[in-house]
This record gives sequence, C-alpha cells and structure tokens, in this order.
Amino acid sequence: MIKIGLISDTHNYLDPQVLEFFKDCDEIWHAGDFGNAEVADRLKEVAPVIGVYGNIDGQDIRQEYPLHQRFECEGIRVWMTHIGGIPGRYCIPIREELESDPPDLFICGHSHILRISRDQDLNKMLYMNPGAAGRQGFQTHRTIMRFEIKEGEIHNVEVINLDIEEKGQEAKETVSTKKR
Repeated sequence: MIKIGLISDTHNYLDPQVLEFFKDCDEIWHAGDFGNAEVADRLKEVAPVIGVYGNIDGQDIRQEYPLHQRFECEGIRVWMTHIGGIPGRYCIPIREELESDPPDLFICGHSHILRISRDQDLNKMLYMNPGAAGRQGFQTHRTIMRFEIKEGEIHNVEVINLDIEEKGQEAKETVSTKKR
C-alpha cells in the first residue's frame, strides 16, 4: 500500500498545513503550477515528489518536471498533466490519447476546481483534480487530497479544505471511488 498526497496550483505559496497533512504520505503528486522550485523543495522534505509543470511555471520547474507523467503505481496506470480538461470535454490531443489508451487514473490541475468523478465513456477511468492549494486564483476554497493505492485499487480518498482547517474546523471528507 502507498499513501499519496495530491496537490496542484500552489502558485508560489505552500500553506504550512500541507506539510502536516502530507507527513505520513509515501509520495506527493503535484499537478502543476508550482510557481517556484522552493515549493517543490519544501514538499521533497516530506516525501518524494512526482510532478508536472504548469502554464505559470518557469524553467526551474520545467527542467525538473515534464509536461506529462505516465506511470504505474501499485497496479494503477496513472496519467498526470496540468491542463487536461474535464470528463466529456478533454483538451485535444489529450482526448485522442485518452480514447486510445485510457489510464486507470487521470489527474490534472489548472481549473482550480476540485473534482473527482468516473468517466463512464473511458473504461470508468477515475478523474481527479485536487483544486488549488495556493492563494492566487478564483477558487472559493483551497483544497488538497490524500488517498491510498493498494493492489490495483484506490482507497480512502480524502478531500481537505485548507481554509476550514485554518479556522480549526474538521475539513476532511472521504469520497467513494468504486467503479460502478
């Protein structure tokens, strides 16, 4: 079993709470728009980081992280990119590649909108966008996610609202990701 911390759109700001929420994670996945290498370096102090660069990232991030990451984790085929679209409205040519070789889990950022859903048209692929963890953007809540992967299944998906956590309220929500 591997525990994943998922984050996106930090835009140069890493909330100190993130480090606490991710302290027990085996890996941290960043879906782009780090903002600067300092954000990546601080995350690496907690766990290894797998990431992609986003549209605001400069050469410091682009030299270390690619535009796309396709890899396998505990039997789950993962594709992570920053600008991917949403189920039913994927970006071209991403849509074409998703249709010809869909992963089990497709992760993107960019929209600043938290979303977890199954794409019924693409082999029930799980789509995740962790929303935005930074302070820049139009999002109403700053969010991150945690989940576990074990033997080809995703378990214990948690959405964490950083704004509520700052106020000392419970902000974790467990989400079902079972294929239906």
